[in-house]
Amino acid sequence: MSKILIRGAKVLGGEPQDVLIDGRTIAEVGVGLGAEGAEVVEAEGKVLLPGLVDLHTHLREPGREDSETVLTGTRAAAAGGYTAVFAMANTFPVADTAGVVEQVYRLGQEHGYCDVQPIGAVTVGLEGKKLAELGAMHESAAGVTVFSDDGKCVDDAVIMRRALEYVKAFGGVVAQHAQEPRLTEGAQMNEGIVSAELGLGGWPAVAEESIIARDVLLAEHVSSRVHICHLSTAGSVEIVRWAKSRGIDVTAEVTPHHLLLTDELVRTYDPVYKVNPPLRTERDVMALREALADGTIDIVATDHAPHPHEDKDCEWAAAAMGMVGLETALSVVQQTMVETGLLDWAGVADRMSFKPALIGRAAGHGRPVSAGEPANLTLLDTAYRGPVDPAGFASRSRNTPYEGRELPGRVTHTWLRGKATLVDGKLA
Repeated sequence: MSKILIRGAKVLGGEPQDVLIDGRTIAEVGVGLGAEGAEVVEAEGKVLLPGLVDLHTHLREPGREDSETVLTGTRAAAAGGYTAVFAMANTFPVADTAGVVEQVYRLGQEHGYCDVQPIGAVTVGLEGKKLAELGAMHESAAGVTVFSDDGKCVDDAVIMRRALEYVKAFGGVVAQHAQEPRLTEGAQMNEGIVSAELGLGGWPAVAEESIIARDVLLAEHVSSRVHICHLSTAGSVEIVRWAKSRGIDVTAEVTPHHLLLTDELVRTYDPVYKVNPPLRTERDVMALREALADGTIDIVATDHAPHPHEDKDCEWAAAAMGMVGLETALSVVQQTMVETGLLDWAGVADRMSFKPALIGRAAGHGRPVSAGEPANLTLLDTAYRGPVDPAGFASRSRNTPYEGRELPGRVTHTWLRGKATLVDGKLA
């Protein structure tokens, strides 16, 4: 592989520096580096970050290739600045065996746009009744360390306790979709003033908060790790903050859409805003931003949930839940966290690269931009502003809530171990 010199980039938003890539690694970081024999990327005014890591992506393959495939999903990831994604287990068949997780893992290796780390199901078939082959999935070629029934809650406390105990043996983590099913039967949107006015079934905050409270106590009881998926309420923030103050080994994520959008958008009855957990209130949004800034919420995860046109372009009640997010996540974080002064770019690198890689044990990712480290890098033009056009997405699906909305920032380059996967905003 040839040498690449990234010239004049603001590394983690700091002073301009040059970064020399030699093969798969960063050879040197400094000012005025020589460029002999190297391809030069002029990066003046742009921000250079470590490659982003998404702990919560739905790639849909196997079984729902009409929504997304490992190829199209990882191309979308590269376009969004990601060099590693964790693929959720709710595929068809469910990723609850070594064979299925190895299939997903190898597809990621073959396509080469970003590393794909499969997440294994906690229970067989996501049915919540019997533990899946957690040990076999961990010992497989995929080396699974994160387990989740995302899309469904592990609502049985005994099953959740057993899962937490099991993963301790190899340092794994259970990622919980916190949703008490009996409190959300028929729920269509956040329970509150808007749901009452629209006549849509309400999704109460307590359905999320009660499961989080139970699970942090279980994690404390068995001395294990628990991760909270797509935390969405101010009450959930307070529970996680309390748990951390007790020394409980809990981490939590927030999605970009929960940092920006509110349930007021549901007044349009546009199913593009239908998502699980639902869009909450402005108060919740502000609490989530503050929690991400102060570290109560550890990371940003996209919950990239692609759906074909026919599953979203229908009446609200029949529409599927979920939004695509890989290609817009960094822009939303720039608008909600950086431009508001809540985070600097070093903080963004921490929440979108360093910590998700640490939680998921993503080897070679979430590393400093320094000599000797793998050349997993993202270059962002922060001065760019423009409307979101889903027609240009690399994802197979177009169910974005940001169509036509002006967002800041554009990823121009992504490198995976020194190999360009995105060049001048176009997939390599």
